[in-house]
Amino acid sequence: MNRIYLDNAATTPVSQPVLDKMIPYFREHYGNASSVYATGRDARRAIDAARRQAAEAINAQPAEIYFTGGGSESDNWAIKGAAFARRDKGNHIITTQVEHHAVLHTCEWLEKQGFSVTYLPVDEYGRVTAEQVEAAITDQTILITIMAANNEIGTLMPIGQIAQVAKKHKVLFHTDAVQALGAVPVDVEAWGIDLLSLSAHKFHGPKGVGLLYIRKGTRIDNLVHGGAQERGRRAGTENLPAIVGMGEAIALAAQSQPDNAKRLSAMRDRLIAGLLEEIPHIRLNGHPTERLPGNVNVSIRYIEGEAMLLRLDMAGIAASSGSACTSGSLDPSHVLLAIGLPHEIAHGSLRFSLSDESVDADVDEVLKVLPGIVKTLRDMSPIYPGKEG
Repeated sequence: MNRIYLDNAATTPVSQPVLDKMIPYFREHYGNASSVYATGRDARRAIDAARRQAAEAINAQPAEIYFTGGGSESDNWAIKGAAFARRDKGNHIITTQVEHHAVLHTCEWLEKQGFSVTYLPVDEYGRVTAEQVEAAITDQTILITIMAANNEIGTLMPIGQIAQVAKKHKVLFHTDAVQALGAVPVDVEAWGIDLLSLSAHKFHGPKGVGLLYIRKGTRIDNLVHGGAQERGRRAGTENLPAIVGMGEAIALAAQSQPDNAKRLSAMRDRLIAGLLEEIPHIRLNGHPTERLPGNVNVSIRYIEGEAMLLRLDMAGIAASSGSACTSGSLDPSHVLLAIGLPHEIAHGSLRFSLSDESVDADVDEVLKVLPGIVKTLRDMSPIYPGKEG
């Protein structure tokens, strides 16, 4: 059976060029970048090169790039580091109800440390406005953290507008751009942000490595203490092969982004149109146009998302019913609840996420297989009214 992978929002396969770039750094160029001898200097040059690649991809300066263990660490560092560094100026943080749990749980932890957090509601599409953010700012607000693109429903936030509000009120602005890189243009100067998180495995890089962009002059406390790595701001011996891989992956993702976005948007729209036409009692989740090129999230009434996933898996199709980080939970998606879906409809959600390795035949197969799965499950459901349309 040929398997179709449509869960790229959870993770992506390491691309062959990235893997080829990484392999020599496991055996041939394995040095510790903190060492002064030649093997160590080779490692340092490789990390510096990856830092330049990352900086160029997001229009930053190399000195503003700090490698981490992944997106969750970057989110934790940005939020905790900024909060404690600016505690003398206030204790209020603004975020939204639809953030990744790496942001939400960090904010909840900070509340236990005496900080105050405003969790802004979103509209039916999962968006907040700059006006909402501005209305929430007080004289105690020290940080705004709002994701660039939602990992579940694909909705894009008005990051540039929110950044203008933050700058106007002299409040630090962090964005989790983990889902955005490679899908939409990511430009820290055009956006006007202070802090930005990325994770390599979302754009065909290795797992276990990410970065935090820290705008020059931004005061932020360290999260990981120990040695003097990452210019004294993030301790721990650098994961050399992974950093090299991230550098290559981010360069390739930024280079191919315009063409991939155009192609994936067409595939996404065809999949959405086909599902809405072929399956009754279905709704699209997320903004209809301001969404990631490769994201399709739908709720199908009267059946459970997990049942659909299992049958899709039996048919050789990998998808998701929400965020991979919460797939073990029986609770419905906090994102779908935040956009106003009742529990019973939120439980019937599916997410298909495409990547630059996806092809038109993948969409064809979903449109061929899923309507039959839905019909079979609904025929078994005691609550399905059996009415078409």
